[in-house]
Amino acid sequence: MGHPVISLTPAQAFGIPVALVGAVFLAIGSQLQQHGVAVVGARGQAGHRGGLHVRELVSLARRPSWLLGTLLLGLAIIFQLFSLYLAPLTVVQPLGAVALVITVLVNARVTREPLDPPSLRAVLLCVVGVGVFVGLAAMTTTTVPIEDTQLVIVVAILIVVLAILGAGFAVARRSLPRLFYVVGAGILFGFVATLAKVLITRVQTIVQTGFHLVFADWLTVVCFVGLVAAALLGSYFVQTAYSTGSPSVVVAGLTVIDPLVGVTIGIVVLGEAATAPWWAGIVFALAGLVAVSGVYRLSLRGPGTHALGVR
Repeated sequence: MGHPVISLTPAQAFGIPVALVGAVFLAIGSQLQQHGVAVVGARGQAGHRGGLHVRELVSLARRPSWLLGTLLLGLAIIFQLFSLYLAPLTVVQPLGAVALVITVLVNARVTREPLDPPSLRAVLLCVVGVGVFVGLAAMTTTTVPIEDTQLVIVVAILIVVLAILGAGFAVARRSLPRLFYVVGAGILFGFVATLAKVLITRVQTIVQTGFHLVFADWLTVVCFVGLVAAALLGSYFVQTAYSTGSPSVVVAGLTVIDPLVGVTIGIVVLGEAATAPWWAGIVFALAGLVAVSGVYRLSLRGPGTHALGVR
């Protein structure tokens, strides 16, 4: 008995180049944002482990490189949302790994530091791990209708994650390693992508029903609030991670952990792998470990502080 395979329509296939363009914007925008944070840190206003303060965020808002990077990241989000509208989550999310490769190459270029073997191996682990994980998911999972009960579970898990990360930051903010911010941001943006896909589907349903459920569908509102909360905290973690690590590390967290979280939710909570073979779970676990080990190895590399010719 065969297993379901995602068959893309022409419209869905168009989501692939859209996602790739978004990955390019993510890579360059991350490089520019990291430079802005590095400049502020060089002036003694950031670069500590306690997280960024309000005055430091205000200083960042005055940096042309940080503003340009923010604009590009905004475009990356728009392209990602459009790709999620066009194609399944398990198809477009892993394409973000392209941003990691671009970021590592760009960072090596602007810092004039050639890639060393450990960095190359770390990137390879990230790309291979994500590729195997989501590639297998695309071949053994199938999109299923999302019931309200399942959506409540996703939101409940997000609330727990927000509480744990928020409490951890509040209690031990001055001793947290940069890996905490990288992993935390990756997990949060994994929920952002998942909820964005859910909201896109639910809004389409609302439109098709003639807007009769706009005020009655309270769960959609809760999902939107959860998405915004995860995006805000995740964005803050990203900026703090920039102050203590290279853009390669941050992008690795976003493009590796993000799709792993999204696909895992689809498998465990939404039941998209109900027809997958027994060995798929083992491969999922091994591929995930490989990808996460790549992120950890990248987190051990030193940060770059140069930029693309923008102050």
